[in-house]
Amino acid sequence: MNMRNKMQEDLTDVLNEIDDPELGIGIVDMGLIYRAEWNAKGIDVEFTTTSPSCPFEEILFQDINDILSHRFHEATSIRVRLVLDPPWTLERLSENARRKLGWTRTEDESSAHSSAAPGKAKLSRRCRTANFVRPRNFIN
Repeated sequence: MNMRNKMQEDLTDVLNEIDDPELGIGIVDMGLIYRAEWNAKGIDVEFTTTSPSCPFEEILFQDINDILSHRFHEATSIRVRLVLDPPWTLERLSENARRKLGWTRTEDESSAHSSAAPGKAKLSRRCRTANFVRPRNFIN
């Protein structure tokens, strides 16, 4: 891995240490980071919130600034910007976030689904809906 890719990976890993205040899932896994780049001018981060009226916007902004300045003190500058367009959607959730929310099939359910007759979806034992498991409580 070259140095630039390593720096980018480190940046992403550090940002993912910040949890979404409501769900307790890393903001990278939540898909709240639209852009995070370490370049010759410093670090540039663009983030969003799950809704335009999110009450945690300022907290996230400060958390991002704090962790970056603490962990990457050699960066010449750190620029963090809130971006609301395009709006955040559930499609931005990583597989890790979906798993933590209980929105992925377990191995048993996946194999049961694949053995179902063509044209008939196997229903989940947990929620009685096809193809996904009902989310657990949001609090861990």
